[in-house]
Amino acid sequence: FNYGADEYDAEGNEEPKALPEGSETMPYIDESPTMSPQLSARGQESGDSVSPTPTDGLGTGVDAGKGLEMRKLVLSGFLASEEIYINQLEALLLPMKPLKATATTSQPVLTLQQIETIFYKIQDIYEIHKEFYDSLCPKVQQWDSNVTMGHLFQKLASQLGVYKAFVDNYKIALETAEKCSQSNYQFQKISEELKVKGPKDSKESHTSVTMEVPLGRSLASVPFQDLLKHTPADHPDYPLLQDALRISQNFLSSINEDIDPRRTAVTTPKGETRQLVKDGFLVELSEGSRKLRHVFLFTDVLLCAKLKKTAVGKHQQYDCKWYVPLADLVFPSPEESEHCPQVHVIPDHELEDMKMKISAIKSEVQKEKANKGQSRAIERLKKKMFENEFWLLLNSPAIPFRIHNRNGKSYLFLLSSDYERSEWREAIQKLQKKDLQAFVLSSVELQVLTGSCFKLRTVHNIPVTSNKDDDESPGLYGFLHVIVHSAKGFKQSANLYCTLEVDSFGYFVSKAKTRVFRDTTEPQWNEEFEIELEGSQSLRILCYEKCYDKTKLNKDNNEIVDKIMGKGQIQLDPQAVQTKNWHMDVIEMNGIKVEFSMKFTSRDMSLKRTPSKKQTGVFGVKISVVTKRERSKVPYIVRQCIEEVEKRGIEEVGIYRISGVATDIQALKAVFDANNKDILVMLSDMDINAIAGTLKLYFRELPEPLLTDRLYPAFMEGIALSDPAAKENCMMHLLRSLPDPNLITFLFLLEHLKRVAEKEPINKMSLHNLATVFGPTLLRPSEGESKGHLTLASDIWSHDVMAQVQVLLYYLQHPPISFTELKRNTLYFSTDV
Repeated sequence: FNYGADEYDAEGNEEPKALPEGSETMPYIDESPTMSPQLSARGQESGDSVSPTPTDGLGTGVDAGKGLEMRKLVLSGFLASEEIYINQLEALLLPMKPLKATATTSQPVLTLQQIETIFYKIQDIYEIHKEFYDSLCPKVQQWDSNVTMGHLFQKLASQLGVYKAFVDNYKIALETAEKCSQSNYQFQKISEELKVKGPKDSKESHTSVTMEVPLGRSLASVPFQDLLKHTPADHPDYPLLQDALRISQNFLSSINEDIDPRRTAVTTPKGETRQLVKDGFLVELSEGSRKLRHVFLFTDVLLCAKLKKTAVGKHQQYDCKWYVPLADLVFPSPEESEHCPQVHVIPDHELEDMKMKISAIKSEVQKEKANKGQSRAIERLKKKMFENEFWLLLNSPAIPFRIHNRNGKSYLFLLSSDYERSEWREAIQKLQKKDLQAFVLSSVELQVLTGSCFKLRTVHNIPVTSNKDDDESPGLYGFLHVIVHSAKGFKQSANLYCTLEVDSFGYFVSKAKTRVFRDTTEPQWNEEFEIELEGSQSLRILCYEKCYDKTKLNKDNNEIVDKIMGKGQIQLDPQAVQTKNWHMDVIEMNGIKVEFSMKFTSRDMSLKRTPSKKQTGVFGVKISVVTKRERSKVPYIVRQCIEEVEKRGIEEVGIYRISGVATDIQALKAVFDANNKDILVMLSDMDINAIAGTLKLYFRELPEPLLTDRLYPAFMEGIALSDPAAKENCMMHLLRSLPDPNLITFLFLLEHLKRVAEKEPINKMSLHNLATVFGPTLLRPSEGESKGHLTLASDIWSHDVMAQVQVLLYYLQHPPISFTELKRNTLYFSTDV
């Protein structure tokens, strides 16, 4: 598709990636399913392939018996390879002791620091596997069908952080060993002997032992997948092996991001190698408008390009917009950056409208496919969806990322994620640590470099969901519950907090933020968040040091810049997270460990309104019961939460949109249910987002929606009317049909939301934003009524949800009789309102 002369020409098909010659060698870890030697050989002979995900556990009976026998075969094969691996590690460690002994003499072969660098963490890896082998071996030799060893694999997986430390030091270790070999004949001889002899007592007597040994065999040969495949689902080992597999897959995924060897390079006219380190799509603010660029980071230069328009069948090429040698590239500090006009931010309601349109088109595509519609109609819908997603991708980012050329020119990118901004900054700064020289590319050199971008690129398609293959995972739709427990590994006390990001509609957005834990090296947040997922596949956690210095103001968006202390990402595996139980995990980032737990609730489950079994509280109890008990037409909880929001939260950015801490919301729920006398004191001390979250939760947990199940179909029909007069007549008639407590509470809430929207320039919450938050909460029918209204879980912005938002928006924009007038003209209210 072509998107205008100065925007971006995207291509439809992704080319297969080829491994380049002469690419940088790093110990790439194979994430593909692994098997024991016996089983893998058999599979290759028969041509069978192994499923990339473990099959469900075996049943009982004959199959289970066969499975347990196969389980023994898998373990026996693995033990044999583990023994070879331990011998290799022993051989690698063999010279360490004599080298250390000479280090304290007058003629050392290597210094203690050089020894520590070259052999860093290898002793620890050896001890982990020796202990594992010694524990597992007797269990396999004295085989019993009831034997359990899942805890051993779980423990092995939990110690993978040692490998991360090894990988981080790997390149330095190689460089140090190379330098020592060149400058010291004795060490060179030791290295050569090690390469020729191979591991002691090994059948592979001529296999060289290299620094890749600690990673190459250990992680790629642990047969989690095979053990799961041949372990009955009711066996005690099954959940332990599942957990070990999940931990190892997350670890391997994060490691491969750092050490992926599939780098590509181009040779300059001078015969030098210029390597591609990173590339991706970024939005550049150029001459006041947003342009989608493909940015390429090479070892010595950053190049910004766009794809040229070409005739059908012609070879596609990039057009270089600008480049900056890394020797000349600087990141201006907030106080150094020049003042520039405020970045124009697209209103949230326009972005939400576009999301709704995209989901509506997606729903139409699914219906066409289900009904085996014409391919031309489907392609037309897909093209329209791509155009809408492209608009969203272009207009959503708002986080400024400015780079500066020492020659005086500045460039401004807009990103959607602080994680992404940090990745680009770190990648550039890492390359700048080398001895780089400033240069100017000749027109020929620039032409060669730009011409190489098409073949070298690693990101082929614009990151929109319509570019995904039909068989790709659609991601998760529903709610992810995350508890951020604690963090450790900080070297000095600081004011620390975390943010959580998830991907949505092709880009990442920040969804939650912990409170700031002041002046500590071991923050204990223990805060729970409920994050809505919209086709999400990844969760990112970023750890920050809070800055209170107002001079550190970013002039691109007038926000104080906090320092990122660490960041990490995990894949949201649908099989792993879709359980009722919490999964605890640890994410490692720059030496910092953040401990968190998570569980997932599907959209179908989250749509259920569950009546409370107790009728003494307020949550899950009919509004008529609560108001009758309180002798008031507006529940006390609604009045108090609204009063507190208007007192100190009406100017809070993202009020009602930003998640409150789940534990605080549950605490408030408990005191309102118990009618505790300390409610007012607790409200005055509580974070305002938790109070806003409590109000939303109250309406969400009503056993029947505020606008009632009975009237729901009529509201859906009324909002769809095209004649304005007919629509107004219908909508006002429906409102008057509501029971008194429902009507008056609704009017009370409407007036509050209008007052919130009046502060939109400060709190960024428009009427449309508020309707998006509250519409489904106030209208979504209860379980019995909703069966005819629910759509596919993946269709989060379904037609029904869109209509629910439109109903509330209509009443916000066309206010009926005001709450004040109603109060003046009726005797509905008790004196305490």
